[in-house]
Amino acid sequence: MKSYYFLFALFISTIFYSQNHITPLEKSNYEKFTNYSELVNFIGVIDNSSDLVEAKIIGQSVEKLNLHCLFFSKDKFGEDESKLKVMFFAQQHGNEQSGKESALKLILELLKPENIYLFEKIDLALIPQVNPDGSEKNQRRNANNADLNRNHLILTEPETIALHNLFNEYLFDVTLDVHEYYPFGEEWETFGYRRNFDEQYGSNTNINVSQEIRNMSNNSFVPFIKNYLNERNFSFNIYSPGGPPEKDYIRYSTFDINDGRQSFGIQNTFSFILEGINGIDYSVSKIQRRSEGQMQGMLGLLKYLYNNNLQIIELVKNERLKLLNPKEDEKIAIQLDHFNNGSKLELHLLSLKTNTDTTFYVNNFKPEVRSIYDVVKPQGYLIHKDSVELVAWLNRHKITHKIYEIMNDDLIEEYSIQDIDSIDFEGDIIVNPIVDGGFISRKIIPENYYFIPTNQLLGNLIVNALEPKSMLGLVTYKKYEHLLKRKNTFPILRLIRKTKNNCTNLNHNE
Repeated sequence: MKSYYFLFALFISTIFYSQNHITPLEKSNYEKFTNYSELVNFIGVIDNSSDLVEAKIIGQSVEKLNLHCLFFSKDKFGEDESKLKVMFFAQQHGNEQSGKESALKLILELLKPENIYLFEKIDLALIPQVNPDGSEKNQRRNANNADLNRNHLILTEPETIALHNLFNEYLFDVTLDVHEYYPFGEEWETFGYRRNFDEQYGSNTNINVSQEIRNMSNNSFVPFIKNYLNERNFSFNIYSPGGPPEKDYIRYSTFDINDGRQSFGIQNTFSFILEGINGIDYSVSKIQRRSEGQMQGMLGLLKYLYNNNLQIIELVKNERLKLLNPKEDEKIAIQLDHFNNGSKLELHLLSLKTNTDTTFYVNNFKPEVRSIYDVVKPQGYLIHKDSVELVAWLNRHKITHKIYEIMNDDLIEEYSIQDIDSIDFEGDIIVNPIVDGGFISRKIIPENYYFIPTNQLLGNLIVNALEPKSMLGLVTYKKYEHLLKRKNTFPILRLIRKTKNNCTNLNHNE
C-alpha cells in the first residue's frame, strides 16, 4: 500500500499537471492533427510529470516508429487481483485521427483530481496510436499496405503482434478498440439522409463468445453509455453498418475474429469497439467535438467498469475457466450469418435537405447472429512439424503446442477435400470446401507432429482458424490457401480422446 505522503504528492502533482498542460491538438487551436514527434514529446512530459503513469515502448511499426503504451496504476501494474485490467488502443487506421487525439485528451482527463479514484479499482494500459506510419501519411493502412484491423487472426504485422504480446502478458479483462465511422457516401446522398451519431459502440457479436458476457455488454453497459453520453450532449447509437434503410439491410457489426474487438473477445474478454463520427474527407473538420466525444466515450466506459469491477472480474474469470475446461461434445460455430428476428431498428438520421434529424423504423434489420455450420470441438489438432507457416502462426499467437504423445484411445480424424466451392457473404466470395471426414487407419509418427490442445484461452479461436470449412479460418487468406487442394487430404488433423482425464488444462502463456 502506498504511503500517505506518496498519495498526497500524487494528488498535488496531478493538480499541477492537469492545470498546466494541454494536448498538441489543443496547442494548435484544433487546426492540425498531432504528428508522431509531438505525440512522443507529449508522452515524455506525462511520464516525467506524474507518478500515476509509466510510459513504455511495446513494439515498433514497419518503419521503426515506436508504439507507446501508458500504464495507469496506483500500485504495481497488473498485480492486484481485485483490480480490473483494462486495455484501450486507438488509431489502427491511420486516417482515423480523432481516436489518437481523444486518447491524448483522456490522459489529461484521468490526471484530474476528480478522476484519480478510478484507479482504486482499475489498472489501465492505453495505446494512443497503433499505426504511426499510416497516421503520418493520413492513410488507412500501415507501411506494408496491410489493414491492421483485418490482421488479428493471421497476425503478420509488427503493430498487431505488439498488441497481442501485450494482451498475452497481462490477459486483460476488458479491451476497447477506438475507431471512426464514415457517415458520408454516394448511396446515402442519393437516399437524402445520413448517419449523424457522435458515437457508436459495438460489443462482441461472435456467438462463440460467452453469452453471459454478451448479455452484460448489451443489457447493462449499452444503456449506461447511451445515457452517459446523452447527458453530456453527445448522441449515441449501437454500431450498425449497412443501409440505406430498405435499400440494403442493416445489422450489428461483424462477427469475424480478425479484428481488434473480436480477436480479444473470443477469449471471453469484455471487449468493445468505439466508433466516433468522421470528418469529411478524413480532414481536421469538427475535430474538437469529435475528439471530445470519443474521449467521453472512453471515460464513460471506465466509470462503468469502476462501478461494476468485481462483477466483471468474476464474470471474465468464470467464462475463461469454461475455455480451459470445455464441455464434452461442445459445438463451435464456424459459419455464421445475420438474421432478422422480427424486431425493428429505430434509426435517427440527418436529412441532407433540411439539416434536421428524422427517425426511421427499419424493417430490413438483422440483429441476430446464428450458426449455419458448426463442428464439435476436438481435444486438439495435429500439424506436422515441417508445416513452417502454421508453426510460425502458433508462435505469433503464443498458442500452446507440444510434441504429440500418442495414447491408446486416441482417434485421429482426417478431412478429405472433395471440391472447393464458395459462399457469397455480403458481396465477399469466401471459400467453402466440400469435405469428407474419417478416422485415420494408417500409422503416423507421433514425434513428427505438434499437438495443439483446444482447452486453452485461445481454444475457440483455434477451432475457427484451423477448420477447413470455417468462413473465419486461415484458409480464407491467400497466405494459407495452399492448405486446400482438390482431391487431397487436409494437412491439419483432428484429435479426439475418449477419456477427457487424459488431457491437462493449458493456458496459452505456459
